[in-house]
Amino acid sequence: MGPGTFYVKLTKLLRTSTFQLALVYMTLFATSVFILLGFIYWATAGYMARQTDETIEAEIQGLAEQYQRQGLEGLISVIQERTAKNMDGSSVYLFTSQDGQYLAGNLLAWPEAEINEGWINFHLDERVAKPRSGDLHLVRGRVFRTEGGMRLLVGRDVHNLMEVQELVSRALTWGMGVTVALAFAGGLFMSRSTLRRIESINQTSREIMKGDLSRRIPTRGSGDDFDQLAENLNAMLEQIEVLMEGVRHVSNNIAHDLRTPLTRLRNRLENMQSHTHDPVQAQESISQALLEADRILQTFNALLRISRIESGGFQRPNQKVSLKELVADAVELYEALAQDKEQTFEADLHSDVEILGDRDLLFQALANLLDNAIKYTPERGHIKVWLERGAKARLVVSDSGVGVPSAERDKVFERFYRVDKDRSTLGNGLGLSLVKAVVELHRGRIWLEDNDPGLRVVLELPYA
Repeated sequence: MGPGTFYVKLTKLLRTSTFQLALVYMTLFATSVFILLGFIYWATAGYMARQTDETIEAEIQGLAEQYQRQGLEGLISVIQERTAKNMDGSSVYLFTSQDGQYLAGNLLAWPEAEINEGWINFHLDERVAKPRSGDLHLVRGRVFRTEGGMRLLVGRDVHNLMEVQELVSRALTWGMGVTVALAFAGGLFMSRSTLRRIESINQTSREIMKGDLSRRIPTRGSGDDFDQLAENLNAMLEQIEVLMEGVRHVSNNIAHDLRTPLTRLRNRLENMQSHTHDPVQAQESISQALLEADRILQTFNALLRISRIESGGFQRPNQKVSLKELVADAVELYEALAQDKEQTFEADLHSDVEILGDRDLLFQALANLLDNAIKYTPERGHIKVWLERGAKARLVVSDSGVGVPSAERDKVFERFYRVDKDRSTLGNGLGLSLVKAVVELHRGRIWLEDNDPGLRVVLELPYA
């Protein structure tokens, strides 16, 4: 990988929302660390500095009391005694006369340093300190003037304090540096990991846009938010693939099922053209041609109605419908058709239930079921319709016809699907598709059962 490619990838990585979010988190975390270390510094070095100042103040107060009780000689004696005991040089004393003459202490001369509100900071060296070993140390002291104009300097070696302050400063610097470095590295790692997951989604999307609808977004099985997103997208892609396959299936079926009536219509028109001299024959050809055209229009109208229902073209029905009255009207309409085939038509309507629905759509769905039952039930067969009450309202239509094989009971609800042995029967294969669309619009469900012999169609709908 060349430097140009690396630069492009790094730039892309730095522009990701994950890295920017990590950068914000890094800033907040670094600020928190800085505040924490600052508090530690204040609680340690600051506390030691305040303790040093309080010790100096207390020692000056004690020497002032000695001067008041014992006078000049007593103060000099106390200073010399304390100097002798202070072998490590941690305490610093200098007592001079009004004209600056040395009187007592372990400093040889007054240090050349600025006095700020009585406090003075200076370094020990051979000019001001008595012989001692070690490096130059910083001293913090306070100057006190006696009643006679003499000056007393009391100080403390703050070398240990400076070491603590330096240690805390180094810890603060390194801590901030390590925090920023780790946060930056963590941001790069998280951004790279997130970018890989997103890139896998983008790559799958590009392959799908090229036409490979079978592609799916890979998952890790971790159950994290990316896996949940991938699973939802995969479910959506599967639904899209099913719909696209359905569109292709419907297109093929339209071409297959409408080719025959269109061919018959064309033949009728040709026949009519060839019999223009015979008005009776021409009129019969016109009637048959109109019948074929009506069948084709019925097919397209059924397709349009199913598409409108499934696409939300109908508002969810909210009118109360009595299933007992609905079934009674449908039975009355189709009873004569059943009598022509000497079929027994039985309706058990002792139970009455009300649902929220569209009466016209429900009547159309029930009419399709009764029409199929009469069509596929042989002469002197038996058809029964009844209502049941349970957790939901249940409408059942049973017949003693040829039935539907169990392996094909789900497929018959697809558009244009017809059982092979029924291809010769008049129809377009849209009846049960329309029934299913209407039932689902009413938040119900439909399924087929074996009636032994024949078929039983069950509709389950929620109560009003």
